[in-house]
Amino acid sequence: MAKPIEVTDANFDQTLGGHPLVLVDFWAEWCAPCRMIAPILEELAREYEGKLLVAKLDVDENPKTAMRFRVMSIPTVILFKNGQPVEVLVGAQPKRNFEAKIQKHLPPSA
Repeated sequence: MAKPIEVTDANFDQTLGGHPLVLVDFWAEWCAPCRMIAPILEELAREYEGKLLVAKLDVDENPKTAMRFRVMSIPTVILFKNGQPVEVLVGAQPKRNFEAKIQKHLPPSA
């Protein structure tokens, strides 16, 4: 069963390079809204398995990547397509908001 994977400053680019569509949660342990959306991200990882990789990056342990993408508040969730950021959601959001952003970038069903 698919689950969000942990990414770091060291493996961020390599991880994104191997997947066409990646949803990255920029979070921290002390962040209550981050904990609120964690179950939603786990659901998305399962439901979009094979189409979308869901990743989590702890901003306290990996400040370089957070600064690189100008993450100023958390949670910030960025959708990357072919390694480039294409959608940004800041703050706790309902599942439908994440799904709307993801759906826009999935290839049309055959």
